[in-house]
Amino acid sequence: MTYVNLAGEATPLPDPDAEAVVRANDRAHVFHSWSAQGALAPLPVAGGLGASFWDYSGKSYLDFGSQLVNLNLGHQHPDLIASLHRQADRLATIQPAMANDVRSELARLLVEVVGEPFAKVFFTNAGADANEYAVRMARHSTGRNKVLSTYRSYHGGMGTPIGLTGDPRRWANEAAANGVVHFFGPYPYRSPFHSDSPEQETARALEHLESVIVLEGANTIAAIILETIVGTNGILVPPPGYLAGVRELCDKYGIVYIADEVMAGFGRTGEWFAFQGFDVQPDLVTFAKGVNSGYVPLGGVIISAKIAEFFNDKVFYGGLTYSGHPLACALGVTTFEVFRRDHILEHVRDLSERVIAPRLDGWLETHPSIGEVRGRGLFWAIELVKDRDTREPLVPFNPTAAQNAPMAAFAAACKADGVWPFTHYNRTHIAPPLVIAEDELNRGLDVIDEALTITDQAIGA
Repeated sequence: MTYVNLAGEATPLPDPDAEAVVRANDRAHVFHSWSAQGALAPLPVAGGLGASFWDYSGKSYLDFGSQLVNLNLGHQHPDLIASLHRQADRLATIQPAMANDVRSELARLLVEVVGEPFAKVFFTNAGADANEYAVRMARHSTGRNKVLSTYRSYHGGMGTPIGLTGDPRRWANEAAANGVVHFFGPYPYRSPFHSDSPEQETARALEHLESVIVLEGANTIAAIILETIVGTNGILVPPPGYLAGVRELCDKYGIVYIADEVMAGFGRTGEWFAFQGFDVQPDLVTFAKGVNSGYVPLGGVIISAKIAEFFNDKVFYGGLTYSGHPLACALGVTTFEVFRRDHILEHVRDLSERVIAPRLDGWLETHPSIGEVRGRGLFWAIELVKDRDTREPLVPFNPTAAQNAPMAAFAAACKADGVWPFTHYNRTHIAPPLVIAEDELNRGLDVIDEALTITDQAIGA
């Protein structure tokens, strides 16, 4: 399907016969997530390199969603591929009850970058089970059951995490929501507290949260779990002082603070972990996705010394056959090496401040369908509206296919011009691989800029 030229660039070649086989087998035998199966027409993907992937017709797409915001080091990163080969040649797998060099080294690196008061790491297979086990640790160590999470959140598609989730994916799975209580997090652009400034939003959001804690019974609440920056549900950056205020409430009432860093971690915001940009310290930090760019499934919980010590003489009732899988952990160790050697965090901050922020701010002047832009690092949202004065969303919350037509047309235009966008309801997100080059980033932004004329036309502008 591809060849690599002398410059080291992968060039896609059409292969319609292979495409036909992939399409047929997929439709006949693959059951896809979050979908009515009969209406699906998945794109058959033949390959990828860096910030791009391509289909079997040879059409290439800039990956502006990093797949599911996990491909932080891009497609087919040579260091990750080499690391996978080395580890497979040496030791492909070993059970979690045994000690393993790459597993323990990755744990050491994780504790090192988050610093005190963290001490240990429990490895999982993904972000959902990382959140599952973080909640379990909080419940065991506090002797309490309830967990508070926000509306407009996503914490995973199984068990407790789907119950914690605050979007429509939870609705068909309510039985999983044992002990979960939802509250409103801050969202200055659409303030549920009728605030007129970020500072007021922080104060009112914290007042609301404390009211929920008191009314639910503080001595029944094990944990509060928050996406440090809400991901799929809006790239909602907490206003100044909010996370510090949550920390204070947790300390006041003896509640464990869990930072869900599954999407926002590993450089996505220009920090190792997003919470490090807000001068706050959680008790448990969950991670996955960018820890090894999803090349082999991996997640985990970084545990504070206090909670880790609780289990020194008490059994932790939890475990996974593939916890700390050597292939996955080897790639995690290599990810740290690549980040440091190639100055990935600095690259992300530079592109964010010098390229993305000014371009998106400029679009507020040229695209009347844009209500707000917000974000950090390579993690941005463009919120689209019918009317800037009323802030009515371009498409409603949880839209039908017919209601979603303007966003579907926008996405189709992006794809036609070689950019695969990440859209959700009335937003498009900017979340390309962290290794994206400046010219690639600008080319993708050019395509989105042009496609936004469709959303402008949809509101009659």
